[in-house]
Amino acid sequence: MKLYCKVVALALCLGILLLLYLFVGNADEPPLQVAKGAPSARVSSGPGADGAGVRPVPPAAELEEEEAAQVSRREPRLHKKPGKRSAARGKFASVRKPKDQKPSTVQLSTPQCMHLAVVACGDRLEETLIMLKSAVLFSNRKLKFHIFAEDSLKPEFERKLQDWPSSHTKKFEHKVYPIAFSVGNAQEWKKLFKPCAAQRLFLPMILKDVDSLLYVDTDVLFLRPIDDIWDFLRVFNSTQLAAMAPEHEIPKIGWYSRFARHPYYGTTGVNSGVMLMNLTRIRNAQFKNSVIPTGLTWEEMLYPLYQKYKNYITWGDQDLLNIIFSFNPEYLYLFPCQWNYRPDHCMYGSNCKGAEEEGISILHGNRGVYHDDKQPTFKALYEVIRDFSFEDNLIQSMYYPLQSKFLDTVHTLCGRLPQIFLKQIEKTMKKVYENKVVVNIGANFRL
Repeated sequence: MKLYCKVVALALCLGILLLLYLFVGNADEPPLQVAKGAPSARVSSGPGADGAGVRPVPPAAELEEEEAAQVSRREPRLHKKPGKRSAARGKFASVRKPKDQKPSTVQLSTPQCMHLAVVACGDRLEETLIMLKSAVLFSNRKLKFHIFAEDSLKPEFERKLQDWPSSHTKKFEHKVYPIAFSVGNAQEWKKLFKPCAAQRLFLPMILKDVDSLLYVDTDVLFLRPIDDIWDFLRVFNSTQLAAMAPEHEIPKIGWYSRFARHPYYGTTGVNSGVMLMNLTRIRNAQFKNSVIPTGLTWEEMLYPLYQKYKNYITWGDQDLLNIIFSFNPEYLYLFPCQWNYRPDHCMYGSNCKGAEEEGISILHGNRGVYHDDKQPTFKALYEVIRDFSFEDNLIQSMYYPLQSKFLDTVHTLCGRLPQIFLKQIEKTMKKVYENKVVVNIGANFRL
């Protein structure tokens, strides 16, 4: 027993001596200094041959293969005190100057307010309001509406928009403008294709303080936040100044490829019902054209181009845009078809793969399909958004009625694919609901 106690006591003493030795050795070791921004070196404590307490990095042959490559390229420098230049470089090591960046796309700043323009004449008051309603319901950032309308419609727009609940009117600002054409014959422009449709061509000259803008026709419905299409401005390259979707996906059944008597963009032309524009670039650009050998500004080009092709165009301002970008294809970015989904994408069989995969982002009910029974799937979406009360629950008062109405459209070519109409709007509604829940929980928590 005595022998056992002696052994234990001896072991304890040796342990205490070992701890004292390690403590004293580490205390005498000077701190390691590494230049900022340099790769970290592997060091170990303990007395070294030079008395500095730093063991040199082992040879590259003893390191793992990947580490060896790094060491052979650059030896870590220990105990080097950084000078002013290296200190400054270390402080901003994670910040790259714009001139050092070589992105494949031009990075544009995202304004707090997204600008949306529409032109309404004749009987397009209700359509325009339903379009604006879909924008307000689903968007995240604040909106600025630029509404170009006949004088008789201005008081109606003001009254209807003011009747919306304050919970939604706080999400947007609006201004109603008169119809105006800065060059050429105003009456001639007004009668081009549809009443007032040519107004969109003059937006760069009228909205001189607006940098970027989304223009849509009155018969458009947003099925997801405008924020998402607005983000396409960020992927414009250094020359692109506008974005539109193709008029058709299949050239052999497209209108332009079969019937156009004037130049048009690409193989199928483009549809101008949804058009994202960098107005600053449009105002500053010189456009190649078929009028004179040299470039012209947007404003200088419009009327001469119209005069040259007015006997050959069918779709008015859209044809003029096709002519312009046929001579300047580098200025245009092409949207995928789900960002301007029209009856043509399903009435002859489904031909928009993007919508099949991701769902419809923006619905464009041209051909008057919101107001007849030729395409009941389009009409169902329009009527459900029209009848939805702002304060109702989106899932119960919009999504479920949509599902019910779509059951009556499965016998049609467009109705056979209800999932492409529901996919994005369902996702958007869930996000809106989740955001409301988070806001309410946060408010209750603060209370």
